[in-house]
Amino acid sequence: MTDTSTPLSAVRDLTFGSIAGMTAKLFEHPFDLVKVRLQSQPTDRPPMFKGPLDCFKQTVGKEGIRGLYRGISAPIAGAAAENASLFFVYNKAQAAILALRPGPDGGLRELTTMELGVAGATAGAVTSFVLTPIELVKCRMQVQMITHAAPTSAVTVKTMLSAPASPSSTVTVPPLARPVTTAARPAPLGPFAIIAQTVRTNGIQGLWLGQTGTFLRETGGSFAWFGVYEFVARKFIARRQKHAAADHIVTKADLAPWELMASGACGGVAYNVSLFPADSVKSTMQTSAELHPDRPPPKFFPTFKQIYQTRGIRGLYAGCALTCLRSGPSSAIIFGLFETLNSKLGWIFDTRA
Repeated sequence: MTDTSTPLSAVRDLTFGSIAGMTAKLFEHPFDLVKVRLQSQPTDRPPMFKGPLDCFKQTVGKEGIRGLYRGISAPIAGAAAENASLFFVYNKAQAAILALRPGPDGGLRELTTMELGVAGATAGAVTSFVLTPIELVKCRMQVQMITHAAPTSAVTVKTMLSAPASPSSTVTVPPLARPVTTAARPAPLGPFAIIAQTVRTNGIQGLWLGQTGTFLRETGGSFAWFGVYEFVARKFIARRQKHAAADHIVTKADLAPWELMASGACGGVAYNVSLFPADSVKSTMQTSAELHPDRPPPKFFPTFKQIYQTRGIRGLYAGCALTCLRSGPSSAIIFGLFETLNSKLGWIFDTRA
């Protein structure tokens, strides 16, 4: 367990969490952009992309490499806020659990994997309220390219959004009542313009559109993220303890970077697999203002039902495979960098040093 007793421990968690989060975001943003575009394709028109690879090719072909980083400003700020909040609340939640269930004679003890998962869920629940406005801005910026793509005649399309080789059914989609011409397309909005437009249209609460989805994803996902990470890391620790000196207690500080990163990668995959449909619904809700500006803000459960009825389970898991492929390395970077900074530079924030 990370020491939370020093006065500067909070600053340490916030600082190292921010650095780790921003570094990982630079790696993962192109993958996240493809995921959001796959999730946010309108259900009342043919899918614009056949799958992740097609989405990647179209994005680069039409927008260049810079298109893969569309909307990066909000995620960079969000990654700093998200991971700083996650690690800060995670360590504080561990301290709270120890206060409720102390070790022998009121001392420290090693928390169980389940308790660490609960601490992670607590961190995710708190962080969800920080993340929702940031993700709303990010998602809207990421789909502005496909805002007005629309068919002018009825067509038959595949309903699946995942791997092109997967089996799928077909459905005839009618044309939109009022296709939007290229000349009528508005210029892409920046993050501050999106915030201003959202507040002007739906009030401050409009920035938290999709909060239910974010809360479910972050609470359950963070339970899996931290829980699986700690579980795998403890397996590495136990393996090293067998070969350590009798008087040496192996900790995460003794693990090699690859062991920390492998543990983090496992946690990242578990995070996304656990509650991915909630993220799909959240992305669809948050991009509704771009795709259907004349409609009121959607609700969580009606949106879930609409996705399921029109595209089935595949629609709810659109982009999941791609997300797992990028979340493994991304979480490996986050945990590996956070733990390395903590073991190498944590003394800076220790008043007892």
